Amino acid sequence: MTANYDYDVLYIGGGHAAFDGAEPLAKSGQKVALVTDDLLGGTCTNRGCNAKITLDEPVTLQRQVERMQGLVHGELKIDWPAVVAHKQAVIKDLPQGTENKLKNAGVELLKGHATLTGAHTVNISGQIEYSADKIVLGTGQRPHRLAIPGSDLAHDSSEFMNLAEMPQNIAIVGGGYISYEFATIANAVGANVTVFLHGDHGLRNFYQPFVKQVTTDLNKRGVKFIKNANVNKFSQNNQKFTVYYGNNETAEFDWLLDATGRIPNVENLGLDDLGIKYNEHGIEVNDHLQTNVSSIYAAGDVLDKSQPKLTPTATYESYYLYQLFSGKTTGAIKYPAIPTTVYTSPRIAQVGVSPTQAKSKGLSVIENHIPDDWYRQIDQETQGDRILVFDQEHHLQGVTEVSDKAEDAVNTYLPAIVSGYDDNDMWQMAHIFPSVGASAWHKIR
Repeated sequence: MTANYDYDVLYIGGGHAAFDGAEPLAKSGQKVALVTDDLLGGTCTNRGCNAKITLDEPVTLQRQVERMQGLVHGELKIDWPAVVAHKQAVIKDLPQGTENKLKNAGVELLKGHATLTGAHTVNISGQIEYSADKIVLGTGQRPHRLAIPGSDLAHDSSEFMNLAEMPQNIAIVGGGYISYEFATIANAVGANVTVFLHGDHGLRNFYQPFVKQVTTDLNKRGVKFIKNANVNKFSQNNQKFTVYYGNNETAEFDWLLDATGRIPNVENLGLDDLGIKYNEHGIEVNDHLQTNVSSIYAAGDVLDKSQPKLTPTATYESYYLYQLFSGKTTGAIKYPAIPTTVYTSPRIAQVGVSPTQAKSKGLSVIENHIPDDWYRQIDQETQGDRILVFDQEHHLQGVTEVSDKAEDAVNTYLPAIVSGYDDNDMWQMAHIFPSVGASAWHKIR
């Protein structure tokens, strides 16, 4: 460490973009600090991935019992207050676990709001200033708010996950991950759900024929989708809320969820004072995740990037910076194929080259109808499809699947895409049998 600085590297942010790199960097012998005014673990741990999947698990079980009727008897009713309490029990100790891990690695934890005051200096909550040879911005994103009258009447995803009771009638504005996932959960619990879409379809980054399958299934279960809704106002009358949309149309609800996306946390960081470049999509960086101020880097969802803004991406970027700062690499970041899933029922999962891209690139495509798979017939899975994309040498280039086990199947295929397996390599993979992985892998050999 240069003697003039308090730290070699100072991370701003408490999520994966920060702590996944801070820990190994401190273990390598560098002096590292991490400052956050949020719970350690950030959005994913406390208000996102971990919390969401805990709320979704009873829905998954409910769907399975539904499919198995005739072999088992009776229906499952989800106890929402109990599920929310279980969610809190699952996640409540995770921030402390992250703190213990960082402290044991030698990371110094600083609490407060960090503001850049120079290329190497950070002020914390207007009180203490620290210096570092390098600074990493990993401040993530927050929920977007509609710029319409009455926007303050709508709630965000964090508030949904902490609802003490499930409202009877819910309006969800938006067509992304949160909209579809929370519509699935609320509908399964027993709420009447209406989804207001900005355009004529949702989940735009997923293969639309598969999105249509999920949308159709939710619609059959009672979820109402209003396309091209043009929501323009919310109002309240006693305990009821009105959504104004379309051509002077209205609808009344018990609860409103604004699920219109997320925006980067770039405010109140001192970016403008230092001339650090950013835009509405996030902080601009080069291929070493370096801002236009050479000592300041950024990682995670706060970046302006083409890569998906997901936890695996943030983790990869944070670990790349650890390698860069510790001298293990000097090269530019090279992203692997990063998978993504929308946790509806059924799921949609994808990685690599999409079916749409495959057609334009002249790649070969193999389609599997999931219910034809003997393993999926065990629990009577009746819907789902998979599309595999190969190059001319039969290297797997992409997978897209809609099914109740889509995320597990795509994870099984991931090594083949990342490592460029050929036919011989694929034959060397002996999966546990019977399993979803073995069943999925058989389709590419």
